[in-house]
Amino acid sequence: MEGFSLQYPSDRELTGGDLLAQSLKQVGVEVAFGLHGGHLDAFLMGCESIGIRLVDTRHETVAVQAAEGYSRISMKLGVCFVTANSGFSNGIPGLATAYSDRSPILCITSSPPLRDTENNSLQGSIDQVVAARPFTKFAHRVLAPEECPRIVSHALRVAQSGAPGPVLLDFPIDVLFSPVHAKLIAWGSIASPPMFRPGPHEEAIKVAVELLAISKRPVIITGTGAKHPHTREVINQFAETCNIPIFNTSKYASFIPKSAMLSKGTAGNLAKLSLLQIPTPDLVILLGARTGMFLGGRSGAIIPNEGCKLLQVDCDGSEIGRSLPVDLGIISDVDAFVSAMNRQVTDAFQSVIDKSWVQSLLSLDSLEPPFEKEPTENASGILHPYHAMKEVMSAIEPGSIIVLDGGEASAWAGDLVLHSKPSVVLTATGYLGFLGNGFGYSLGCAIADPDRRVINIQGDGSAGFHLMELDTYKRFNLNIMTVVVNNSSWGMSFNGQDIIYGSTNPGRPISALSSATEYDVVAKGLQNSAARVSRLSEIRSTVTNLQSQVGPSLLSLIVDRKPVHPITTAMVGLTDDPHSVVVPYYDNIPRAYYNL
Repeated sequence: MEGFSLQYPSDRELTGGDLLAQSLKQVGVEVAFGLHGGHLDAFLMGCESIGIRLVDTRHETVAVQAAEGYSRISMKLGVCFVTANSGFSNGIPGLATAYSDRSPILCITSSPPLRDTENNSLQGSIDQVVAARPFTKFAHRVLAPEECPRIVSHALRVAQSGAPGPVLLDFPIDVLFSPVHAKLIAWGSIASPPMFRPGPHEEAIKVAVELLAISKRPVIITGTGAKHPHTREVINQFAETCNIPIFNTSKYASFIPKSAMLSKGTAGNLAKLSLLQIPTPDLVILLGARTGMFLGGRSGAIIPNEGCKLLQVDCDGSEIGRSLPVDLGIISDVDAFVSAMNRQVTDAFQSVIDKSWVQSLLSLDSLEPPFEKEPTENASGILHPYHAMKEVMSAIEPGSIIVLDGGEASAWAGDLVLHSKPSVVLTATGYLGFLGNGFGYSLGCAIADPDRRVINIQGDGSAGFHLMELDTYKRFNLNIMTVVVNNSSWGMSFNGQDIIYGSTNPGRPISALSSATEYDVVAKGLQNSAARVSRLSEIRSTVTNLQSQVGPSLLSLIVDRKPVHPITTAMVGLTDDPHSVVVPYYDNIPRAYYNL
């Protein structure tokens, strides 16, 4: 086929595994994350022959999540591989998070020979295609090696079109090991040019301009659908022309390229406006950002319920109006929409905008946090988490990629992350609240951008899921610094129970962890540079020292589980209203039969 040249191994015949690897190479795949299984050997040998880098992890969940982290930083398709049944089962959590968080990844798995279907054979109990379908946009079993190019190109387009998401291909072992008949190869669209993303309707742009023309207090909120660097550039141009402040969601915050209109704080800062008696926005423009938990749900705290128009742009029409009424919904690639707006707007739009209001929004992140004046440690000498994390963030290399994992640990870090002057901040827990993702995310980020340091923030709870990946970090000598914020508890769970049941109540079901665990000792055993710090004066020098060394490192940061982080208080939603039943982490519900 024109544009695709088969490469025949010199020491063996061309197999389905070779053709699969060469198909991936043709569509631009450079790296694949996974864990070995004999079912995949023909494919792995094909990758080695064609020059696809293989990055092996200690757990399949991490491999899938690494592909997701790689995709978020490289802006390319992330690829992972997991072996039949056991490996696939371990990889399901990664597929679930990628599906929930709209990440374009391709997961490759294998299965027993076709002739051994329903034969109680090794690693053949689960129908992987059926099991994967609820967690993927497309799941398919390839029955002939010659179909590899066609199916790979189709899967790639499904993963990257519309709302991005994971796809899975199951290649039975006999398909991977079978010789390829060149004349029977189904090429499909493997050598076709890239797709153009969908653009906005002309009438939609006209209405969007009309909404903007009558707005005095507009804001832009960007999500993962606006993460591409070029998209950030056109958004910055649009915002600067019209004098509109830009807020990232806390799920994905990009600070490159920079703009004078980009708020250093996340969209959560908008919840402060009412408390500060600052007028709320009269127009919110959502660009690739979904409503829901990361934008205050239906509370009106971030996106006002009254006196505010909502313009939502998303490549997935089902997201528009999912939880909030919209005044204008546009199904479009964000880049295409904003580029079209840039052709319509002029500097004259600035005359309508309330400039003093804009500056008050952009200065919200400079307000002194309530914890700044609190003691740096408690009566027992244990560090206040705010002050400890502030010291860590102040010592991190500017331009690093920050990955947030855990409950209260990630909340404290997220509040203070701007002190590190980051390039990108990723909240690894995502819409599923999935702890431990940060290990895979950090791995993928480090492979995608090896010239930047990656900071993997973990609570001591979330750290327990995949701490063995420190071994992976060392084998590939990656510049990842893991920070374990160690308060000897599942902090959000412990403090949430305190809020609901009272701090004097002795019952704390399964929310405590061991204070004797030495994460730094484990890290050193896995050949990571490591340190344990419990004094404020030692934090900056220790962080600086760990970063000065090539390769991975770990900092065990000993902190108090108090005070409760405000996000925990807000999520629990405790109220004195006798008419309400508190439902932690969700909206409270009316108490039935109250008057009886």
